[in-house]
Amino acid sequence: MTPTQLRAFVAVVRLGSVKKAAADLEVSEAAVSLHVGQLRKELGDKLYIPTSSGLAFTPGGLRLASRAVEMLSLQDRTIVEVREAGSGRRLLRVATSTLFAEYAAPGLIGLFADRANDLDIELSSHDPREFESLLLTRTVDAAIGPRPPNLDASITSTHFLNYQAFVVARPDNPITRIQAGPGTLREQTWLLGPSAAYDTEVIPEMLRRVNVPESKQRIFQSHAAAIDEAKHGKGLAPVVSFAVTHDLANGDLKRVMAPSLQAQGGWSIMILTTHQVAPAAELARFIISPRATQAMLRGLGVTVGRFKPSMHVTLWS
Repeated sequence: MTPTQLRAFVAVVRLGSVKKAAADLEVSEAAVSLHVGQLRKELGDKLYIPTSSGLAFTPGGLRLASRAVEMLSLQDRTIVEVREAGSGRRLLRVATSTLFAEYAAPGLIGLFADRANDLDIELSSHDPREFESLLLTRTVDAAIGPRPPNLDASITSTHFLNYQAFVVARPDNPITRIQAGPGTLREQTWLLGPSAAYDTEVIPEMLRRVNVPESKQRIFQSHAAAIDEAKHGKGLAPVVSFAVTHDLANGDLKRVMAPSLQAQGGWSIMILTTHQVAPAAELARFIISPRATQAMLRGLGVTVGRFKPSMHVTLWS
């Protein structure tokens, strides 16, 4: 059996049909069927049977699906390790939520990377609902952000930081001088960062609570850009409290007071319990330290030469 055959079968299992698997792999349905047919012939098992309600997998098919993910993940990890060995450097791949990537990741990465001269960190931002899949397929070595519900038992999750979120506006905005009700809030222009596009962060939860219409939402490439628009009097901006401490103290922004505009979020780090990558385990231990917390809250930044952004890197402020 070949990696190409295994990838085709895993895609069929994950997506539930040959057609969807072909679209995901960007190949023809005939190619997927050919790869699965070769596996059936080699293993002497039908693997799955089409039914009116979808695909019914045989016990052997389910066992192959589990083993195939492990084999492909091992192959991918081996490629990375060989490249690392050849260059004399280690690579840590970290997936984060967009909110964490912009507000807390620079300080954390800068401090952690400085502890090891042979370590490069590849950071990518994702919907937190994808964390489990990214870890199980060894696409990343660690995931940081809000903990998704019902994580696989093979993933260890460690909570390390709570934060508060609220809404700010320019001080001369009349809404900062009243206890705004839901109707008034829905009439405002809401200035949002990229985390508003996902359902698992605190800011989308706040928008749902107020029931802000889409016509009143403006999403920017970064949360900092949204905050800057709020400073210019363009509307309201949901923020993480520690990110606007100086703006509030300097009088550039003022908090909008309403019970519905307060939220508390939390971030966790997730790694595989077994088959751990050494730098990921080191990061999981380091991230709960007081020094790491201070670095995340203060945003110390990272040296450009030590940071390797992936194709899905967040847009930094």
